[in-house]
Amino acid sequence: MKEIVILSGKGGTGKTTVTASLAVLAKKAVLADCDVDAANLHLLLKPEIKETFEFWGSQKAKINGYKCKRCGQCEKVCRFSAIKDFKVNSIFCEGCRVCYNICPEKAIDMIDTLAGHWYISDTKYGPMVHAKLGAAEENSGKLVSVVKKAAREIAEEKGKIIITDGPPGIGCPVISSLSGADSVLIVTEPTASGFHDFERLLNLANNFNVTIKVVINKFDIAEKKAREIEKYCINKGIEVIGKIPFDEEIIKSISEGIPPVLYSSGPAVQALKNIALSLFNDF
Repeated sequence: MKEIVILSGKGGTGKTTVTASLAVLAKKAVLADCDVDAANLHLLLKPEIKETFEFWGSQKAKINGYKCKRCGQCEKVCRFSAIKDFKVNSIFCEGCRVCYNICPEKAIDMIDTLAGHWYISDTKYGPMVHAKLGAAEENSGKLVSVVKKAAREIAEEKGKIIITDGPPGIGCPVISSLSGADSVLIVTEPTASGFHDFERLLNLANNFNVTIKVVINKFDIAEKKAREIEKYCINKGIEVIGKIPFDEEIIKSISEGIPPVLYSSGPAVQALKNIALSLFNDF
């Protein structure tokens, strides 16, 4: 069982579009959407949910009105302004337990909270594990671990590879997505901010025992910057396995909720097919 994680240093680079296309071309891989804060792979792959599971995240404070003597100490020490008029705003509460520990009457309880749900679904392209974290909820890294564990169990049972759509950036959920992966495909774009965020993600990925490959999306909108990124990768010994041109057909396919490789046969789709061939040859 092997796992490919598709990542990007920032949102909007086309990471999920690439992932959806690879899912179609891989022919029955196990799919995982680890962008649990803003999942959108389902918009293209149209999963049919088979099983739903609750995700219980961090604990939140709750004041016991029968025990509370209204001394106000909890409100004074709460740095998140989550306590007002002897009530806890669960959205602001960070579960830090300072109020719980300082209350002289032991009138504050820490309550487990339902932070979201995760799902095992079927798609035309293989089973899919995905999740949705609730608004203002934390522990997205922990939920990513839950999704990855379930995907691995399915992949081991079926003897298939895992294609994972990771979250953007370099935070905790990205670290969880990288954990245990065999290969990472970084999708970047030829802009100053795209290059900067790509460098940060590359520095993070280098701390893991993974093979790193790169795709430059919409390379022809700024070919000088694309060449700069490619030269940078060559100097680092990292393979750029594809450069995808800007193609309005991709925009149309996304707006209609169809994976690009099923919608068009244009130059961008041909680039995506070549990327899939290069990537899957290693597995």
